[in-house]
Amino acid sequence: MIQTLFGSLDQPEKRSVFDRMRDAVARTRESLSDKIEGVVALTREVDEAAFEELEGVLLASDLGMSTTGAVLGALRERSRRQAICNGAELKTLLRAELLAILQARDSLPKRVIKPPEVIFLVGVNGTGKTTTSGKLAAWYRKQGRTVLLCAADTFRAAAIEQLAVWAQRAGVEMIKTRQGGDPSAVLFDAVQAANARRTDLLLVDTAGRLHTKTGLMAELDKMRRTAQRIIWDAPHEVLLVLDATTGQNGLQQARLFTESAGVTGIVLTKLDGTAKGGIVVAIAQELKLPVRFVGVGEKMDDLLAFESEAFVDSLLGTA
Repeated sequence: MIQTLFGSLDQPEKRSVFDRMRDAVARTRESLSDKIEGVVALTREVDEAAFEELEGVLLASDLGMSTTGAVLGALRERSRRQAICNGAELKTLLRAELLAILQARDSLPKRVIKPPEVIFLVGVNGTGKTTTSGKLAAWYRKQGRTVLLCAADTFRAAAIEQLAVWAQRAGVEMIKTRQGGDPSAVLFDAVQAANARRTDLLLVDTAGRLHTKTGLMAELDKMRRTAQRIIWDAPHEVLLVLDATTGQNGLQQARLFTESAGVTGIVLTKLDGTAKGGIVVAIAQELKLPVRFVGVGEKMDDLLAFESEAFVDSLLGTA
């Protein structure tokens, strides 16, 4: 840890990841857990009526039709093989199913033997991508890693200035160009700088884009090729920043980015601002992608590395 280097950062509260995750999903839990408790209280013997009640509860928390169907299918199969005695057992089995979906996607990024590790952050404007870039820089610094930021979002007004503020707060350097400059050119400079300095990690804030904006998607391809001119296997991660409050719309957005941008993981922002935290499970089930980080507030330290067990227990109120 390099605690003394973080004097300018917001001081983190001395709380566990579980406590902070519990706070973040409070709105979802108030909706989901209370309704599940209602099903549990009314269910002495788990039958089809109980499953139908549970289906409505899961859909309301934004698991989506496909994921809800998969979860209920597994529970119904379990019930056919061996009766589920009561509502409490149903809740225990639900926890196991949700956890299994998330843990099936838990995976570490591929290990980079020779630095720098290059991470692209992609997404549409408004999801918190630039803010997340700064928070990630601070998070990795707390892990004892050296970080360089690249301001490759040269299209959005004030994006470079915004990232510069976060870079200063995180205590890291940033490579930039003027607004309207060539994103691939500034990326080339940043990769060269990170490579020459043996920086552990290069975080690249790319321009907000939609799958329909073919010019921007082509620019992202160009940036990938540019990075590979210096580091053959870059980028090592492509993190899609999604706004949790968009729910199923965000899931559709993620599908399109996954197809066109080679996304390897998700950063889910604004988790504390939604009652539809079930979208986390839908992402893992339908996109086969891990959630790497979740945003739980506005402060510098309000970015948590995602932990499946802490999330599910927080969601269901089971711990």
